[in-house]
Amino acid sequence: MHEVWSQPYYLFGKGLSVSALLAIVPTLLLLYLLAVKRKASWIAALAGLAATRLLAVAAYGMSIRHAASSAAYGACFGIFPISWIVFWALVLYEITVTTGKFEIIKDSIGSITSDKRIQALLISFAFGAFLEGCAGFGTPVAIAAAMMVGLGYSSLYASSICLLANTAPVAFGSIGIPVITLAGITGLPLVRVNGIAGLSGVAGRLTAPISFLLPAYLILVTSGFPAMLEVWPAVLTCGGVFAIIQFFVSNYIGPQLTDILSSIGAMAALVVLLRYWEPRHTLQHERDTDASMKQPSDDLPVRQHDTRTTPHYSARELWLAWTPYALLVIFVLAWGYPAFTAILNRASIAIPWPGLHNEILRMPPVARAPAKYAAVFNFNWLSASGTSCMFASLLAAAFAGMKPRALGKIILSVARKLIRPTATVASMLAMAFVMNYSGATGTLGLAFSATGRAFPFFSPIMGWLGVFLTGSDTSSNALFGNLQVVSAGRLGFDPILIAAANSVGGVMGKMISLQTIAVAAAATGMSIADQSKLFRFTLRHSIFLAAIVGAEVMLYAYVFHAH
Repeated sequence: MHEVWSQPYYLFGKGLSVSALLAIVPTLLLLYLLAVKRKASWIAALAGLAATRLLAVAAYGMSIRHAASSAAYGACFGIFPISWIVFWALVLYEITVTTGKFEIIKDSIGSITSDKRIQALLISFAFGAFLEGCAGFGTPVAIAAAMMVGLGYSSLYASSICLLANTAPVAFGSIGIPVITLAGITGLPLVRVNGIAGLSGVAGRLTAPISFLLPAYLILVTSGFPAMLEVWPAVLTCGGVFAIIQFFVSNYIGPQLTDILSSIGAMAALVVLLRYWEPRHTLQHERDTDASMKQPSDDLPVRQHDTRTTPHYSARELWLAWTPYALLVIFVLAWGYPAFTAILNRASIAIPWPGLHNEILRMPPVARAPAKYAAVFNFNWLSASGTSCMFASLLAAAFAGMKPRALGKIILSVARKLIRPTATVASMLAMAFVMNYSGATGTLGLAFSATGRAFPFFSPIMGWLGVFLTGSDTSSNALFGNLQVVSAGRLGFDPILIAAANSVGGVMGKMISLQTIAVAAAATGMSIADQSKLFRFTLRHSIFLAAIVGAEVMLYAYVFHAH
């Protein structure tokens, strides 16, 4: 039996300021390599992991064995379930391409509207939010970005708009898992009790204004103000319907169906609008729009516009073409149904991680009392979202009449394509887990909570940092949820508001997490140079949107009442 090690949060006998500066060094190194030196994401991630392990051992006094074990634990989590989802999402996409079904999908979207901006809203924002609500964990970015590349968008443009769009729905992603996890971790009410909004409702109140503005923001930053004004009825309809449904479902029904109902409503509203209205199109209009898309973001390239006449397809051809994605929706919804999930979970294997499980103590003030830090790897091979995507892919191949040999070639091709992105994801999760188990994340959390009256502004920033490091709003809530509640209690703020702020602020870090960027790069075949451009592009928008959430929380803390 190994001796239990207690996490320290103050380094070398110094105060919190010095300790926090040391704790954030690996993260700063990561940002420097990505944004300044423009290194490949997998190189930056490996360097960040090496710096984190050095910090854990040399500064925090963590044993080499614990540091290695926590890194291995994080890497395995990066491979399964995260990379597992991306793998099968790409296989599904490649099946539609190989069988020629994607051409029909592409033309069917073009038949709804020929305007590329509205197509982007339909796919990146509305359909992406639906996928986020069903599966999450990288699925919406992988599938939506791949679809947009197939429609003729550049990989950089497609990835940029999909990463920006994959913010508003994330707090309620994967059938509400982030907010449900937050409630479980903190013990706070999930839904309305005695007329008082729970975590779901408060998160919805913080997210709805962002959701309302996001469609306009997407077009503004990628296409320019004149181009956004030309499609204002579409952005108003899409954002308004999504935000209204998101607000009411999160407050009066619960988190599980928030994204699914909001996205279906937004897609339906856009389709109805486009029956009666569409921007006028001329060749000059298209040239001007292309030019405006390039200028505001400096290094986003012009996407290619397909001027072909959309062919006519029968209802049967359209149904068969969309069958792979219909199967994906069916399987993902089935996997998210609690009773069915419980059956699938019977095949799961819980593995207490060797050399780590319950061998580390989380100490006050990060925890309410000294508590053993569990490390149990849940190998839910059957109930994982990626497995639902796998069954959808296999069934889609069978429906398309694809031979096993052809399917095998697709699987091998996708596996080769994902080698470096998987290394990036595994390294980033390893880095995050070493920070968690060494106490570095606790040090950073304490630094945020030391901001006093400004804490409501910085509480979403703490969630933002957690998602940047882990790539998951669920993980960030598990990591910082209790610390947020403890800090709120010490400083006299509403714990439900502050805990919800962690989740809503966290989603703004999704677009800059290396795992998500690696997913987008893998799905679109993006070059290393473009990955650096993508990170620099999303970084400024990520910081800006996180600051907007911070301002919202300040208003609720000092002016309005969150409940």
